[in-house]
Amino acid sequence: MADIVEIAVSNEGFETLVAAVKAANLVETLKSPGPFTVFAPNDAAFAKLPPGTIQTLLQNIPQLTRILTYHVVPGKLTQAQLKEMPSLTSVEGSPIAIDCSEGFEVKNATVIAADIEADNGVIHAIDTVLLMG
Repeated sequence: MADIVEIAVSNEGFETLVAAVKAANLVETLKSPGPFTVFAPNDAAFAKLPPGTIQTLLQNIPQLTRILTYHVVPGKLTQAQLKEMPSLTSVEGSPIAIDCSEGFEVKNATVIAADIEADNGVIHAIDTVLLMG
C-alpha cells in the first residue's frame, strides 16, 4: 500500500493540495508512520476559495501550514468510527465538527470519498476547504 502523500499524488484531483503540502514542507510529516486521518480537499474545493487566496497562502507559509494541519487528525479514523464522534481536535489544535446524520459532513464540507486506506492512515476526500473559526 502507499502512504498518504503517495495516494494524493497518484490520484487526479489533488494537485492543489499536493502543491500546498510541498510548499508548507509537510511532505515528510505526512509520509511518517502516523497514523493520520486526513480530510483532503480536492481541486474543486480549492477552486471555491476567493480569487487570489491560494497565491496569498503560498506566500504566507505559517498560515498555509495552520490551514493544512487543520485538515489532519491524529489516528486512523474510518467513517464508521467518526459516526460516533460529534467532533475531534485537529493537529492544528482547533475542533472539527463531524455530522453523519445525513451523509458524512466535516464542519462545512461534504465527504465525497471516504475511507481511502493508506499505509499510515486514512484519507477522506472533501468538497470544501476547512477554514478555522
